[in-house]
Amino acid sequence: MNVLLVGPGGMGSTHYHNYLEIPGARVAALVGASPADRENAEKWQLPLYGTIAEAAKAHEIDIADICVPTYLHEPLALQAFACGLHVITEKPCALSVRSAENMFRAAEQAGKQLYVAQVVQFMKETELIREIVRDGRYGRPLDGFFERLSARPAWSQGNWLMDREKSGLLPFDLHIHDLDLIVSLFGKPDRVELAAAGENGGLRDHLRVNYAWDRGLTVCGEAAWFNACMPFTARWRVYFERAMVVYDGANVTAYEADGKVTRFDTSDPVQIAGGVNLPANGWFYRELGHFLACAGKNEPSPLVPKEQVLAVLSALEAMPS
Repeated sequence: MNVLLVGPGGMGSTHYHNYLEIPGARVAALVGASPADRENAEKWQLPLYGTIAEAAKAHEIDIADICVPTYLHEPLALQAFACGLHVITEKPCALSVRSAENMFRAAEQAGKQLYVAQVVQFMKETELIREIVRDGRYGRPLDGFFERLSARPAWSQGNWLMDREKSGLLPFDLHIHDLDLIVSLFGKPDRVELAAAGENGGLRDHLRVNYAWDRGLTVCGEAAWFNACMPFTARWRVYFERAMVVYDGANVTAYEADGKVTRFDTSDPVQIAGGVNLPANGWFYRELGHFLACAGKNEPSPLVPKEQVLAVLSALEAMPS
């Protein structure tokens, strides 16, 4: 499958290096204009175009992979659909339900698919907790806590991440990972309540959100862009009727009611270095390979379906940024 990589910068570079390892995938061309885009085009010996239409006219393209700042996702996706291409877009696909619905509508009209790159869905830890929830080995889930904390992301090009109109700030850029995981595991919450929100220097830099379902489940999500040099932290725990399952950022352990402790093997057999500040992993390899397989059959992704994307964006829109 021939890929047009739109935005071959930091995240685009990560996607590029993973495409090199995916059987049947070929990056045919690039779209971009920044010095980093031009540098990578030269390094990778790939043609660089100014627009999707120019690239699609010059090459046989199946899918456009959009790795640019969030506020550009919708217009670029619409251009790709107009050229008859499937689309992969980095998360979030848009900053409102209305924009996302417009993108899905354009995909349907073009007879193509929109895939939203929620990479946490493709981590080994996520695969495990999804299996545990589905098979019911520890009973019903009763409560959960999902935490994702970071220093302020001052590294973004042109500081676009710190612009509310371009990134949606903390809820849309960081908490969206955990909220997407929460919705995928437990369904759309019936109630959402902001439990705490910190503001520092005009920036909402801390969120704690309570989610509740009528069947009795409660989940708390916490996210922060602290004005502090703390390392990135991502952890979760889910309390079931007969066990507590904990991901401590490195390992997943189940502490059962009868005293049994199970430490799961979540080692990743795929280790691919990317272009962003992440350890070598197989997350993007599985994510992109999954999307290409779905596109080859012109089918939506069962792991990041439209309904899930819209439910997550609807909850995020209700949060203060």
